[in-house]
Amino acid sequence: MVLHQELVGKGFLGHYQRVKMALAPLRRGLLLDEPRERPPSPREAARWIITRPDRHGLQTAERLRRLLEHCPELRLTHNLVREFATMLDTRDAAPLPDWLVRLANSGLAPLASIATALREDHHAVAQGIATPHNSEVNEGRITDVKLQKRIMGGRAGVPLLRQRVLLIARLRRQYTI
Repeated sequence: MVLHQELVGKGFLGHYQRVKMALAPLRRGLLLDEPRERPPSPREAARWIITRPDRHGLQTAERLRRLLEHCPELRLTHNLVREFATMLDTRDAAPLPDWLVRLANSGLAPLASIATALREDHHAVAQGIATPHNSEVNEGRITDVKLQKRIMGGRAGVPLLRQRVLLIARLRRQYTI
């Protein structure tokens, strides 16, 4: 508090909390010169886990390695995701039943619930892994329609929505060839 008052007297316009946070490392015995890396956000960590290892940069790969060393649950999740990605890459659904068992027995409730959901639709999942056919074109069109509905905010009727979706479809065909 005293330091904050002195800084305000010298023209500092920041809040007391900012000074308190800046001094927190000193109170814990850390040096201010010591470089510190911020922990990854959950979204960042999830992106690192689902990205193919050969697509990671050197810094990202190193941060992921340290994160996985630090958290065994994430390491298990990473290994299971990589195994599933291998099934998709090789289009081989044979390991799926064993993988679902490992997923269910992982001890992590979210992974166990995914295993339960995938078991309910086991044949469709196996077909999705084994065949090159998919519904990505339809999913893209559905995403376009939802985006246009959000953009228009309910201010126009079906004819305008139809016209805009058709224009987007034409633009997609032009630029994806």
